[in-house]
Amino acid sequence: MEKINGFKNANIVLPDRIIKGGLKIEGGRIASFGEGDFELPEDLFVAPGFIDEHIHGANGSDAMDATPEAIFNTSNSLLQEGVTSFLPTTMTMADEMILNALRNIRECANSEKLGAKIQGIHLEGPFISSRYPGAQDPKFIQAPSEIAMKRYVEASGHLIKEVTFAYEEDKDDEFLNYVLREGILPSNGHSDCPGKLLGEGAGKGIRSITHLFNGQRPFNHREIGVVGEALVDDRLRVELIADFIHSSPEAVKLAFKSKNKGDIVLISDSTEGKYLAPGTYHLGGNKIYIRDGVARLENGTIAGSILRLDQALRNVRTIAPDYSMSDLINLVSKNPADNLRLQGVGQIKEGYAADFAILDRDFHVVMTIVDGVIRYRK
Repeated sequence: MEKINGFKNANIVLPDRIIKGGLKIEGGRIASFGEGDFELPEDLFVAPGFIDEHIHGANGSDAMDATPEAIFNTSNSLLQEGVTSFLPTTMTMADEMILNALRNIRECANSEKLGAKIQGIHLEGPFISSRYPGAQDPKFIQAPSEIAMKRYVEASGHLIKEVTFAYEEDKDDEFLNYVLREGILPSNGHSDCPGKLLGEGAGKGIRSITHLFNGQRPFNHREIGVVGEALVDDRLRVELIADFIHSSPEAVKLAFKSKNKGDIVLISDSTEGKYLAPGTYHLGGNKIYIRDGVARLENGTIAGSILRLDQALRNVRTIAPDYSMSDLINLVSKNPADNLRLQGVGQIKEGYAADFAILDRDFHVVMTIVDGVIRYRK
């Protein structure tokens, strides 16, 4: 692994523009916009490292495997698509299995064996709607409970940064209020929440929608549901799986036309089958089948994805012509950092981590740098 002290004469992608210049790196952080000694080809760009806030696994490993090897394998595999930070994401499974997965992630969180850094944990379920379980196992669904959530928070070592839950199941806002006190992002998902109720929840602190269009009450012209409220409510950021399988290009385009540029977060929601040949794999405790680029349960339900975030950028560029390169990069860097309230990552700025994805103009990743160290070369 090669350590660098910065770049010179580089195309640097900032949140609002691209500049030509240098960067100085000291102690794994961006010290200044001074001159370093690492020079890239003229046609490459220095972008902030990508952040995947919703990912179950990759390359044969799943967060619910609850082994250090699974976490290390996933984190190092993600470097090839420019991801430098991620949130291992759990599934709705037996309580002890969730607790084991959380404890394992906690133990791995600061290891030198990591490639992409763990910025926290995304607890997807078990506090979801039985009407919209998606690929989650309905028999393990629980009602939102402060007592149960406390157990998960403690098992994780307070690493849970986001929780997906069905707001309509939260009686008297007990669960929401606890999550907010803990500084955890409350994200409505796998939910049958009416639009009006979700709007009330947004007024009380719900700030995010888990994988918009998928696993939630759809839009109806008389009751706009989760989808409608997510599109019209500027208090809500939305996650999008932009593989054009979970949602059609037209649906993704609708989201881009409806939401502000800072309020869309691209996620992979990927499974252990990412980077591997078609075949039979697992998502949590469920067997999934990957064929023709789609991951499904045996009953045909779409179950996660095999999407890479660099491919997601190439996809959305085709339906968002008013988005600049900076705007597009923000979808996988600044926006998730803002959504999760992460400090010191997500953009190229003095004092921030020297985490970079080196890209060509078509978002192909040629190099990934974490804390000023080259961790991947194509």
